[in-house]
Amino acid sequence: MKQFRFSLVLVALTIALTLGACRSRTQATPEPVPPPPPPPEQSAPVVVEPPTDFVAQTPDEDVVFSADIQELNRVAQARGWIRDVFFDFDSNVLGSEAQVALQASAVFLNERPELDLLIEGHCDERGTQQYNLALGDRRANTVREYLVTLGIAPSRVRTISYGEERPFDSGSSEQAWRQNRRGHLVLVRR
Repeated sequence: MKQFRFSLVLVALTIALTLGACRSRTQATPEPVPPPPPPPEQSAPVVVEPPTDFVAQTPDEDVVFSADIQELNRVAQARGWIRDVFFDFDSNVLGSEAQVALQASAVFLNERPELDLLIEGHCDERGTQQYNLALGDRRANTVREYLVTLGIAPSRVRTISYGEERPFDSGSSEQAWRQNRRGHLVLVRR
């Protein structure tokens, strides 16, 4: 009788270990989540003078805006009326260059109340998809909040995060990653 109980316990243990091993093979191991960035230091807002090498071309009143919104965006970017902003790795803090770019964009938007803005938050390919979507959202909202402080009505600005899904540069180098860590400004008609 003892041998039968021992055999029964041994069989049960073997089945339990086999099921546990099978279960661990079929479950995907979660990707490590990078630690959240440290909170930004609370300090007085930095007022930055525009760089001397960049002059935004203010649109003249007689400039006829294209009915094609894609063409309008291309012209607005080319002439510096709206400018994308770039972020450091794993950060949603606006640097001085980003603030200057947004100041130029705010001037244009304040002169053109018939246009709204979509801010796309983008990331490089490093990090998990879920983490990059959240980081892209924080980046887009940081840009939005700064534009609101510059006088743009909150109702005129929407945000969306694409995370790593729509890279501007498909390379896997620091130069490509720098281009992909951005807040991309897109004009939209009301």
